Amino acid sequence: MQKINPLLDQTSRELKSDSNASLTEVGQSRDTTDYAATSPRDIAEPGVAYSASSEDSEDGTAQMDHVDAINQAFAEFEFAYHNQFHKAFSDAESLVIAKKYWLSSLDNYAPRQIVLAAKKVIKTQDYLPSIAALVRACEEGLDLFGLPSPRQAYLEACRAAAPKRLQNWSHPAVYLAGVGAGWYLLANEAEASALPVYEYHYGILCKQVLGGGELGIIAPAALPEKTSRKLSKEETRARIAKMRSDLGL
Repeated sequence: MQKINPLLDQTSRELKSDSNASLTEVGQSRDTTDYAATSPRDIAEPGVAYSASSEDSEDGTAQMDHVDAINQAFAEFEFAYHNQFHKAFSDAESLVIAKKYWLSSLDNYAPRQIVLAAKKVIKTQDYLPSIAALVRACEEGLDLFGLPSPRQAYLEACRAAAPKRLQNWSHPAVYLAGVGAGWYLLANEAEASALPVYEYHYGILCKQVLGGGELGIIAPAALPEKTSRKLSKEETRARIAKMRSDLGL
């Protein structure tokens, strides 16, 4: 939060001196300074995700920081709830204050998680959402990333047959959390003891995924058709003796 406060204060002073500033100029214009950006950059049009580089994920959220995510969420809300949005944020300064408050309330969630949660809320809610609604969507949003709930993941890990690595996992995080917790523990300890351990490892992996990281399961290398092993002296003598016997020498 410390990095954005000076820019927020500066923008607020500029807004007070410019009575003609509009909501669009605060949140989306290419001609004004982003209220909390750490470097100069354009603000995305409503409904269009940011794209910081060609290496971004397909949904454009991989390179977002929290400021980007809040700007993107508000742009989505303005597009989806136009009249309600402009009634709730009737002037430029109130929009800046609202963005700052949302930013402080949602900084525990990954930027990509915030944006996808906002999109989910828009699809399911007729009215401009509150912070509480978006927090709930973030908390329940593992499915947005293809991740099962912690207990569903635990049960999947416990029920998977061996070899574990070769099973068709719903998400790599489910398998990797099993590796972290230990397959012996999952197979031999009661759920009351094993589930918290599994949840700990699964939670770490989920944070990586929500932050834009990619997980994968490395398949084992195929065994060669034939294996070569150097015989010991005793094995060599035994084979020579057998050959002599077979040949009648």
